[in-house]
Amino acid sequence: MKQILTIGLTILIIFVGFIQKDKMMTWIHQGGAVAIIICIVFVAILVFFPIIPYPVLAATIGSIFGVFIGVSISLVGVMVGTMIMFILFRYGFQELARKTLTKYPKMKDYESFFERNAFVAILYARLIPIVPSQVVTIVSALSKVKWSTFFVATCIGKIPAAVTFTFAGSVFEGSKWLSIGIFGLYFLILMLTASIHMYKRQSAKKYA
Repeated sequence: MKQILTIGLTILIIFVGFIQKDKMMTWIHQGGAVAIIICIVFVAILVFFPIIPYPVLAATIGSIFGVFIGVSISLVGVMVGTMIMFILFRYGFQELARKTLTKYPKMKDYESFFERNAFVAILYARLIPIVPSQVVTIVSALSKVKWSTFFVATCIGKIPAAVTFTFAGSVFEGSKWLSIGIFGLYFLILMLTASIHMYKRQSAKKYA
């Protein structure tokens, strides 16, 4: 029964994401209550299938709804999609999840950190996306971490990106260079942080 439900939900997500993409974007640009619901659904779909880059969609949402509502929409959409994926892999597609993880052999290093402190590991992985977001969700789903711990850590970790992209989109019409600068600064900080992280890991292995 669980397999049937998870397969059905997956098919629905694929259908809505790929078949209705253009229509959904039109509704989003129109604004209004229906557009808010469509945005949440669209952001949730991107968790499974990044048919358009999340920063682009979040910026579009910010330009239409403003910062506060835009961030709320993006965050709710991300969390809905992420929790659906978490539930699917925990209760329905465990074999697929394990096969997916074999493509990421470096996850062994992350798993040891994850076992010591799941909350910090998930939060760190969300804030500094060195590990693909879907992989973090899969590892969490296959572990014994409580769904509440996963939810809170993921939600907190997703806030900086949601705020940055939405704010950049909200100021785009008034100042394109400011918007581009916000995007650039955010990705620069991520690159520097990731580089420091990789350097420390390599140094630790070298002197271990």
